[in-house]
Amino acid sequence: QVQLVESGGGLVQTGASLRLSCAASERTFSSYAIGWFRQAPGKDREFVASIVYSGSRTYYRDSVKGRFTISRDDAKNTVFLQMTSLKPEDTAVYYCAALRSGFIGPGASTMSSRYDYWGQGTQVTVSS
Repeated sequence: QVQLVESGGGLVQTGASLRLSCAASERTFSSYAIGWFRQAPGKDREFVASIVYSGSRTYYRDSVKGRFTISRDDAKNTVFLQMTSLKPEDTAVYYCAALRSGFIGPGASTMSSRYDYWGQGTQVTVSS
C-alpha cells in the first residue's frame, strides 16, 4: 500500500505562486503515473495534471495550461505541482493520486477512477 502525503498548500493572493509536493512512502513510486486532482466546495473532483512514470509525458486541464507545471523527482519519491498566476477559481483541496501501471494516456489520465492510491489533500485558497 503506497502512502501519499501532499504538502505546500496555503492562502495566497491572486497572481501568486505555490508549489505542491506529493511524497510517497515507497521507492516503487518511480514506476507509477501520478495525477493531481482538485475539489472545490460543492463541486466534483476534477483533473488538474498528470505525469507518466518516466516523466516523458505530462497532461493538463485546459484552464491550467501555461500556469501549472507537473514534475517528478524519483530520487526523492516526490512529484511536484508548480502553480503560478493563481486565480480565485483555483481554490480547492488538491489531491495527488498514483496509478500502478505507470503509463496512462491523456484521456484516461483525467479519470479519477483509474488511480489506485490517493493522498489526503492539501488546501489551496486564492484570495481576490
